[in-house]
Amino acid sequence: MKNNLFKLVLLFLFVSCSDKGSVNKDKEINLEQLELANDVFEAGLKLMAMPNGLHDLEVKDDKQKTLFISVHGNSSRGYEWIYPLQVINTETNLITFFRWDDSACVNPSVNFLDDLIQDKLRIHKNIQKVILFGHSYGGLLVASFMGQWTGELPLEVHTIAAPLKGLGSLSVVCNYKAPEQVPKKSSLFEWRTIHKLDGAFQDLNYDPQNVEIKGSYVTRLPEKYKNNKLGHNWSISWVADNFKRDIKR
Repeated sequence: MKNNLFKLVLLFLFVSCSDKGSVNKDKEINLEQLELANDVFEAGLKLMAMPNGLHDLEVKDDKQKTLFISVHGNSSRGYEWIYPLQVINTETNLITFFRWDDSACVNPSVNFLDDLIQDKLRIHKNIQKVILFGHSYGGLLVASFMGQWTGELPLEVHTIAAPLKGLGSLSVVCNYKAPEQVPKKSSLFEWRTIHKLDGAFQDLNYDPQNVEIKGSYVTRLPEKYKNNKLGHNWSISWVADNFKRDIKR
Protein backbone atom coordinates (compact mmCIF):
# COMPACT_ATOMS: atom_id res chain seq x y z
CA MET A 1 0.00 0.00 0.00
CA LYS A 2 2.91 2.29 -0.77
CA ASN A 3 1.99 5.93 -1.06
CA ASN A 4 -1.65 5.21 -0.16
CA LEU A 5 -1.42 7.66 2.70
CA PHE A 6 -0.28 10.39 0.33
CA LYS A 7 -3.24 9.65 -1.94
CA LEU A 8 -5.46 9.74 1.10
CA VAL A 9 -4.42 13.30 1.96
CA LEU A 10 -5.34 14.39 -1.56
CA LEU A 11 -8.67 12.62 -1.37
CA PHE A 12 -9.53 14.53 1.79
CA LEU A 13 -9.62 17.70 -0.25
CA PHE A 14 -12.41 16.39 -2.45
CA VAL A 15 -14.59 14.11 -0.32
CA SER A 16 -17.12 14.94 2.36
CA CYS A 17 -16.69 13.45 5.79
CA SER A 18 -19.65 11.10 5.66
CA ASP A 19 -19.92 7.39 6.38
CA LYS A 20 -23.15 5.61 5.71
CA GLY A 21 -23.84 2.19 4.30
CA SER A 22 -26.71 -0.24 4.20
CA VAL A 23 -26.08 -3.90 4.97
CA ASN A 24 -26.22 -6.31 2.04
CA LYS A 25 -26.55 -9.79 3.51
CA ASP A 26 -25.49 -11.38 0.20
CA LYS A 27 -21.99 -10.01 0.75
CA GLU A 28 -21.59 -11.21 4.34
CA ILE A 29 -18.69 -13.62 4.86
CA ASN A 30 -17.20 -15.61 7.74
CA LEU A 31 -13.80 -16.87 8.85
CA GLU A 32 -14.39 -20.34 7.46
CA GLN A 33 -15.16 -18.97 4.01
CA LEU A 34 -12.08 -16.79 4.13
CA GLU A 35 -9.93 -19.78 5.04
CA LEU A 36 -11.40 -21.88 2.21
CA ALA A 37 -10.91 -19.24 -0.48
CA ASN A 38 -8.62 -20.16 -3.39
CA ASP A 39 -5.93 -17.75 -2.25
CA VAL A 40 -5.35 -14.97 0.24
CA PHE A 41 -5.97 -12.23 -2.32
CA GLU A 42 -9.35 -13.63 -3.29
CA ALA A 43 -10.24 -13.89 0.40
CA GLY A 44 -9.18 -10.29 0.94
CA LEU A 45 -11.42 -9.05 -1.85
CA LYS A 46 -14.37 -10.89 -0.32
CA LEU A 47 -13.65 -9.30 3.03
CA MET A 48 -13.52 -5.80 1.57
CA ALA A 49 -16.63 -6.36 -0.55
CA MET A 50 -18.79 -6.27 2.56
CA PRO A 51 -20.76 -3.04 3.05
CA ASN A 52 -19.85 -0.49 5.70
CA GLY A 53 -20.67 -1.79 9.15
CA LEU A 54 -19.50 -4.07 11.96
CA HIS A 55 -19.58 -7.65 10.71
CA ASP A 56 -19.45 -10.82 12.81
CA LEU A 57 -17.07 -13.27 11.16
CA GLU A 58 -18.23 -16.26 13.20
CA VAL A 59 -21.27 -17.63 14.99
CA LYS A 60 -21.84 -16.10 18.41
CA ASP A 61 -21.96 -18.22 21.56
CA ASP A 62 -21.80 -17.76 25.33
CA LYS A 63 -18.11 -18.72 25.56
CA GLN A 64 -17.12 -15.52 23.80
CA LYS A 65 -16.14 -12.98 26.45
CA THR A 66 -14.15 -10.53 24.30
CA LEU A 67 -15.46 -8.49 21.39
CA PHE A 68 -12.53 -8.29 18.97
CA ILE A 69 -12.81 -5.63 16.27
CA SER A 70 -10.40 -5.39 13.34
CA VAL A 71 -10.24 -2.07 11.49
CA HIS A 72 -8.65 -1.84 8.03
CA GLY A 73 -6.56 1.00 6.63
CA ASN A 74 -6.91 3.19 3.55
CA SER A 75 -7.30 1.46 0.16
CA SER A 76 -6.91 -1.94 1.79
CA ARG A 77 -7.30 -5.04 -0.39
CA GLY A 78 -8.02 -7.09 2.72
CA TYR A 79 -5.46 -9.85 2.20
CA GLU A 80 -3.25 -8.55 5.02
CA TRP A 81 -6.01 -9.47 7.50
CA ILE A 82 -6.71 -13.07 6.45
CA TYR A 83 -3.93 -14.79 8.40
CA PRO A 84 -4.10 -12.53 11.50
CA LEU A 85 -7.85 -13.06 11.91
CA GLN A 86 -7.36 -16.84 11.88
CA VAL A 87 -4.55 -16.60 14.45
CA ILE A 88 -6.41 -14.31 16.84
CA ASN A 89 -9.58 -16.39 16.71
CA THR A 90 -10.16 -18.35 19.92
CA GLU A 91 -13.28 -19.70 21.55
CA THR A 92 -13.36 -16.70 23.91
CA ASN A 93 -13.09 -14.07 21.14
CA LEU A 94 -15.98 -12.89 18.99
CA ILE A 95 -14.10 -11.86 15.83
CA THR A 96 -15.57 -8.95 13.89
CA PHE A 97 -14.48 -6.71 11.01
CA PHE A 98 -15.31 -3.03 10.75
CA ARG A 99 -15.78 -1.96 7.14
CA TRP A 100 -15.74 1.82 6.87
CA ASP A 101 -15.34 4.75 4.49
CA ASP A 102 -11.55 5.06 4.56
CA SER A 103 -11.59 7.81 1.91
CA ALA A 104 -12.99 10.30 4.43
CA CYS A 105 -12.06 11.70 7.83
CA VAL A 106 -12.22 9.29 10.76
CA ASN A 107 -14.64 11.19 13.01
CA PRO A 108 -17.91 10.13 11.32
CA SER A 109 -16.76 6.51 11.32
CA VAL A 110 -15.72 6.76 14.99
CA ASN A 111 -19.28 7.75 15.86
CA PHE A 112 -20.65 5.05 13.55
CA LEU A 113 -18.52 2.37 15.23
CA ASP A 114 -19.48 3.58 18.70
CA ASP A 115 -23.18 3.16 17.91
CA LEU A 116 -22.60 -0.31 16.45
CA ILE A 117 -20.58 -1.48 19.45
CA GLN A 118 -23.18 -0.24 21.91
CA ASP A 119 -25.90 -2.08 19.96
CA LYS A 120 -23.86 -5.28 19.97
CA LEU A 121 -23.11 -5.09 23.70
CA ARG A 122 -26.80 -4.65 24.47
CA ILE A 123 -27.49 -7.91 22.67
CA HIS A 124 -24.48 -9.91 23.85
CA LYS A 125 -24.48 -9.62 27.62
CA ASN A 126 -21.64 -12.14 27.98
CA ILE A 127 -19.03 -9.76 26.52
CA GLN A 128 -16.67 -8.49 29.22
CA LYS A 129 -14.02 -6.64 27.21
CA VAL A 130 -13.58 -4.83 23.89
CA ILE A 131 -10.35 -5.04 21.86
CA LEU A 132 -9.66 -2.92 18.78
CA PHE A 133 -6.93 -3.67 16.22
CA GLY A 134 -6.44 -0.75 13.81
CA HIS A 135 -3.96 -0.95 10.94
CA SER A 136 -2.46 2.08 9.19
CA TYR A 137 -5.18 4.75 8.79
CA GLY A 138 -7.44 2.44 10.79
CA GLY A 139 -5.04 3.01 13.66
CA LEU A 140 -6.01 6.68 13.70
CA LEU A 141 -9.64 5.65 13.86
CA VAL A 142 -9.19 3.35 16.86
CA ALA A 143 -6.96 5.88 18.66
CA SER A 144 -9.61 8.55 18.17
CA PHE A 145 -12.28 6.10 19.30
CA MET A 146 -10.38 5.51 22.53
CA GLY A 147 -10.73 9.18 23.42
CA GLN A 148 -14.51 9.13 23.33
CA TRP A 149 -15.17 5.68 24.82
CA THR A 150 -17.76 5.98 27.59
CA GLY A 151 -18.69 2.32 27.93
CA GLU A 152 -18.47 0.46 31.22
CA LEU A 153 -16.31 -2.35 29.83
CA PRO A 154 -12.52 -2.07 29.63
CA LEU A 155 -11.21 -1.07 26.21
CA GLU A 156 -7.91 -2.33 24.77
CA VAL A 157 -6.64 -0.53 21.67
CA HIS A 158 -3.84 -1.69 19.37
CA THR A 159 -2.50 0.57 16.63
CA ILE A 160 -0.38 -1.17 13.99
CA ALA A 161 1.87 0.74 11.57
CA ALA A 162 -0.32 3.78 12.21
CA PRO A 163 0.70 7.40 11.46
CA LEU A 164 -0.62 8.66 14.78
CA LYS A 165 1.46 11.81 14.54
CA GLY A 166 -0.65 12.88 11.57
CA LEU A 167 0.21 13.75 7.99
CA GLY A 168 0.24 17.38 6.88
CA SER A 169 -3.14 18.19 5.34
CA LEU A 170 -4.76 15.40 7.33
CA SER A 171 -4.46 17.39 10.52
CA VAL A 172 -5.88 20.51 8.84
CA VAL A 173 -8.68 19.10 6.69
CA CYS A 174 -9.91 16.57 9.24
CA ASN A 175 -8.94 18.46 12.39
CA TYR A 176 -7.03 15.39 13.53
CA LYS A 177 -5.01 15.51 16.72
CA ALA A 178 -3.26 12.58 18.34
CA PRO A 179 -4.42 11.73 21.87
CA GLU A 180 -2.21 13.14 24.60
CA GLN A 181 -2.82 10.38 27.11
CA VAL A 182 -4.63 7.09 27.56
CA PRO A 183 -8.01 7.53 29.29
CA LYS A 184 -9.10 5.54 32.31
CA LYS A 185 -10.61 2.12 31.58
CA SER A 186 -8.55 2.03 28.39
CA SER A 187 -5.14 0.70 27.39
CA LEU A 188 -3.15 1.53 24.27
CA PHE A 189 -0.49 -0.57 22.56
CA GLU A 190 1.42 0.95 19.65
CA TRP A 191 3.11 -1.46 17.26
CA ARG A 192 5.49 0.54 15.08
CA THR A 193 7.30 -0.65 11.98
CA ILE A 194 10.84 0.43 11.14
CA HIS A 195 10.40 3.68 9.26
CA LYS A 196 12.71 2.95 6.31
CA LEU A 197 11.28 -0.55 5.80
CA ASP A 198 7.65 0.57 5.70
CA GLY A 199 6.52 1.22 2.12
CA ALA A 200 3.86 3.66 3.28
CA PHE A 201 6.27 5.83 5.28
CA GLN A 202 9.77 5.36 3.87
CA ASP A 203 9.61 8.35 1.53
CA LEU A 204 8.79 10.72 4.39
CA ASN A 205 11.65 12.59 6.07
CA TYR A 206 10.13 11.76 9.46
CA ASP A 207 8.43 8.77 11.05
CA PRO A 208 4.68 9.56 11.41
CA GLN A 209 4.35 6.75 13.93
CA ASN A 210 6.44 8.60 16.50
CA VAL A 211 4.19 10.45 18.92
CA GLU A 212 4.16 10.85 22.69
CA ILE A 213 1.00 9.50 24.30
CA LYS A 214 1.13 9.27 28.06
CA GLY A 215 0.35 5.78 29.31
CA SER A 216 0.88 4.08 25.95
CA TYR A 217 2.94 0.90 25.50
CA VAL A 218 5.21 1.09 22.44
CA THR A 219 6.83 -1.81 20.60
CA ARG A 220 9.11 -1.38 17.59
CA LEU A 221 8.74 -4.32 15.22
CA PRO A 222 11.82 -6.18 13.94
CA GLU A 223 13.32 -5.96 10.45
CA LYS A 224 12.12 -9.36 9.31
CA TYR A 225 9.12 -11.64 9.69
CA LYS A 226 9.38 -15.27 8.55
CA ASN A 227 12.47 -14.41 6.50
CA ASN A 228 10.67 -11.56 4.73
CA LYS A 229 11.12 -7.83 5.14
CA LEU A 230 8.66 -6.72 7.79
CA GLY A 231 6.90 -3.87 6.04
CA HIS A 232 3.53 -2.16 6.24
CA ASN A 233 1.19 -5.09 5.60
CA TRP A 234 3.19 -7.88 7.23
CA SER A 235 3.00 -5.92 10.48
CA ILE A 236 -0.49 -7.22 11.31
CA SER A 237 0.66 -10.83 11.03
CA TRP A 238 3.64 -10.23 13.31
CA VAL A 239 1.44 -8.59 15.93
CA ALA A 240 -1.11 -11.40 15.69
CA ASP A 241 1.58 -14.00 16.28
CA ASN A 242 2.87 -12.11 19.31
CA PHE A 243 -0.48 -11.07 20.71
CA LYS A 244 -1.26 -12.67 24.08
CA ARG A 245 -4.52 -11.76 25.79
CA ASP A 246 -3.45 -13.33 29.07
CA ILE A 247 -0.14 -11.46 29.36
CA LYS A 248 0.08 -9.15 32.35
CA ARG A 249 -0.14 -5.56 31.10
